[in-house]
Amino acid sequence: MLAILTAGIAPTLALMSFFYLKDRYNTEPIYSVIRTFVYGALLVFPIMFIQYAFLEEGIGQTPVIRSFVLIGFLEEFFKWFIFMYTIYKYTEFDSIYDGITYGVSISLGFATVENLLYLIAHGIEYAFARALFPVSSHALFGVIMGYYLGKAKYRSKAPRITIMIALIVPVLLHGFYDFILETIKSNWMYIIIPFMIGLWASGLRKVKIANQYKADKVLVIPGKQSNV
Repeated sequence: MLAILTAGIAPTLALMSFFYLKDRYNTEPIYSVIRTFVYGALLVFPIMFIQYAFLEEGIGQTPVIRSFVLIGFLEEFFKWFIFMYTIYKYTEFDSIYDGITYGVSISLGFATVENLLYLIAHGIEYAFARALFPVSSHALFGVIMGYYLGKAKYRSKAPRITIMIALIVPVLLHGFYDFILETIKSNWMYIIIPFMIGLWASGLRKVKIANQYKADKVLVIPGKQSNV
């Protein structure tokens, strides 16, 4: 059990540390990040209950509905909802990169519990593949969601539209990811690997842009020029 706990938690801690330390100017309070991580972890149980209820009733079990609605929409909507009602108006959330930090935190809280439950049910031999694909994809969906929510608060001329983009884009990406796994039984690696490379490229580009916005903000604050 200790090996499963270690294998299940280690990749999420590594990814959380990576994105947290990518904030080059003013990292968020660690207790706030831990709190949002816990919120994300607690989301697993109501979502699993809803998904199980649909499965038992035989409702929406086609690959498209399962992938884009019962998995993609449900999981990303609850993360988005938690972000909007616990973080978006939080006083420490004062830059686009802060949105990325909290988006990743919620997503990795969810991914940690989901990963542990999967490894307990199926065995530790799946730990490496789970770290490479489901866990890292959750982190990157969090990057994208957090980036657009940060942009909606600080850089958007149409914040309501940007807030909806923060939900729609992760839902579509998450749905497509699961649709690949649901429908392509052989050679799925040939599609999922390029998809993940593109997802990482998009996520890291948003990290870079968010840091640049933060650098520009630091530059215009008197007495802060030395921070850049």
